[in-house]
Amino acid sequence: MDAQKYLWEGAIPLQIHLHESQVTALPPPPPALILAPRIGYLPLLAPLIKPYFSSTLPPGVDTIWFDYNGLPLKWYIPTGVLFDLLCPEPERPWNLTVHFRGYPGNVLIPCEGEDSVKWSFINSLKEAAYIMNGNCKNVMNMSQSDQLELWNSVLNGNLEAYQRVSSKLKLATVDEYTSLCSPKSQQSLGETDLTAQLKTGRVPVRLYLLSVREDFDDLDEMPPIDNWEKISYINRPVEIRKEDKCFSLHDALKTLLPELFLDESLTDVKLSGVDFEDAVRKPNEDVSSDKVMEDQGQNAYEQPEAGHISSSAEIKLIRIQGIEPKLEIPFSWVANNLINPDYFLHICIYVKVAQ
Repeated sequence: MDAQKYLWEGAIPLQIHLHESQVTALPPPPPALILAPRIGYLPLLAPLIKPYFSSTLPPGVDTIWFDYNGLPLKWYIPTGVLFDLLCPEPERPWNLTVHFRGYPGNVLIPCEGEDSVKWSFINSLKEAAYIMNGNCKNVMNMSQSDQLELWNSVLNGNLEAYQRVSSKLKLATVDEYTSLCSPKSQQSLGETDLTAQLKTGRVPVRLYLLSVREDFDDLDEMPPIDNWEKISYINRPVEIRKEDKCFSLHDALKTLLPELFLDESLTDVKLSGVDFEDAVRKPNEDVSSDKVMEDQGQNAYEQPEAGHISSSAEIKLIRIQGIEPKLEIPFSWVANNLINPDYFLHICIYVKVAQ
């Protein structure tokens, strides 16, 4: 429970600059400084940002969007996930540019403000429900008042209200045990029973895989991401079965990206920058039927292919909710504590591929 509380209270410090083409008064306004909730979405910051810059905006209809180093930011990806994905070496504050004109419709799907974000969230919740329970009827049958309370709990970062409403959805969860899944950890537990069984469960996962060809030793030397085509999206469930005595994050990633773990044991897997003996580092449009979900949770916005990853690729970084976890950590703990409010687990991975 503590991990969920920290997650819901987590925020990204933003320094938001108005794009120079939209500055109509001198001197130009200073950047806005905002704490953006990690579980939130950038368009939801509009009520804070627009009044700050309104006096200098040119005439016209406002359509807010953001970019980072010239890359338009996809508004339906949670703010914390965008930060983990686009800042290999965390940048604090995170310098973003806000635009109120010239929406890049060739890169971003339309966003009509809070309503678009809300329905994107609800549709993700339906996808997750279908993956976990085999149908999304409980989400589709939510009362208007419960749906509103659920959404407001996300808007306001109210974990208690969220848990009260989301419990009505009866989404299946997996039992968890807290021991680390490594031989060394098992030995230290003596007679502790590691055979405690998990309920069979399917965990909805959104995997963001960034492949880079440039050679670099440190993450801060990595060239900036200038194109979304460099990032592969994998929406795929991970199944935890009763017979899996010790199903770790390593095992989950191996089912998602088998080509990166060929003939490798947990102790031999090559993961640059992660010491397995260290402790987990702390974090610095509506769907009308179940039929739409029958692709096992594939996102309607993206349908990428991930089969092009070379077996010689090297994982440089794995990040979940700002944490760079050990691969031995039980996946059940990750799934229960680090999921977003839409019940998806978002995992960011940097992979160095051969030139």
